[in-house]
Order: sequence, then C-alpha cells, then structure tokens
Amino acid sequence: MILTALVTVVAAYLLGSINFAVIFTKAFKKGDIRDYGSGNAGTTNVMRVGGFLPGVLTFVCDALKGFAACMIGKLIFEYIAENQSGDWATAYVGAYLCAVACMLGHIFPLFFGFRGGKGVATSVGIFAVCSPIAIVVGLAVFALVTLISKYVSLGSLVATVVVVVLAVVLRHEDAPFWVQALSCLAMGTLIYYKHLSNIQRLISGTENKIGQGK
Repeated sequence: MILTALVTVVAAYLLGSINFAVIFTKAFKKGDIRDYGSGNAGTTNVMRVGGFLPGVLTFVCDALKGFAACMIGKLIFEYIAENQSGDWATAYVGAYLCAVACMLGHIFPLFFGFRGGKGVATSVGIFAVCSPIAIVVGLAVFALVTLISKYVSLGSLVATVVVVVLAVVLRHEDAPFWVQALSCLAMGTLIYYKHLSNIQRLISGTENKIGQGK
C-alpha cells in the first residue's frame, strides 16, 4: 500500500509536468513561450504573446491538471485507508500530498527542462478539491485586487495569502493538521518564490499593468 501511495504522488508530479503554456503556444505557431515576453510559462504571458484563446486554454488545462491530480490522490488514498490498518492514509492526506507534487511538477516540469510556470492556475484546480470555499474567496479577492490595481501579479500574490490562510483554517478532520498546514504553506511559498521578480518590479514601480505591452 505504501508503494501505491508513492506511485500516486509521483504520477501527480508527472501530471503537473505537462506544460500547457508551451504546448499551446507552439500549437498556435508562436514558438516556445519561455523565449518571449516575461519568459514565464503561464496564462498571463501566453495571453500577452499568443492571444486570448491559447491563454484561456492554458489556464483551463493547468487548473484541470491540478484538479485531476488531487482527485486521483484523494480517491486512491481513500481506497488505501479502507483496505489497510493504520490511519496514515486518508482521502485528504492523498489530496494534499498530490497537490504539492503536482505544483512541483508545474513549476519544475520534468518534460520541459524544469522551467515551468508560477503555479497560480494550477492552484485553482488544486484548492477546488482541497478547499473549495478558500478558492472561491481567493478568486474574488484576485478579481478585486487586479481590477483596482491593474496588476495581475499583485492580485495573484494577495489571493495566494488568502487561500492559504483559509485552507488551513477550514481544515478537514480526516487529515492531520500539520499535513494540511505544511502543504498549504509549501504551495504558497512556491508561488511567492516564482513571483520574486514580480515583487521586485512592484516595489520599483516597473511591473506591467493590464493592457500594457512588454
């Protein structure tokens, strides 16, 4: 059963390693998105460089892979819990472990030279499984902050804090608190790590606003 759990987590990482930003920009004959714009393999850069359609497809597919990875982890760990003794494997332990693995795959993709996106779209799918209320509130905060500030990065950063805090507060009883707290903190830290350059530009006032070209 432990081997099954390990295989599931590795599968979540491999699923996360599918980089749809690169796939769709190449499909729309725009080249490798990492060579254009901000160099980030994510929704915002795809929209700026490739257009609306590949950008939307990137967001949807990145979110879906996060959702799928967590659902697979949740279902398989639930099956393990029902067929073995001990309480280490529960549905939401599986969901959160696979969430972190998928996030790592998205940011450091095995199939794309470990150069991936920033994890925001993938986190939407992840928290749709792990903490639906948190992600609904987070999306509202993202929309509000982005609308007011015109900075997508600022909206993402503020929403990340809100989602992480709410997901920890609204914890699931069938998984240890430390598993959920550390998983949420790890994902939030990864998103902030990938946004370090955005944070520097926000502080210096050189970050691009919505509608502002590179």
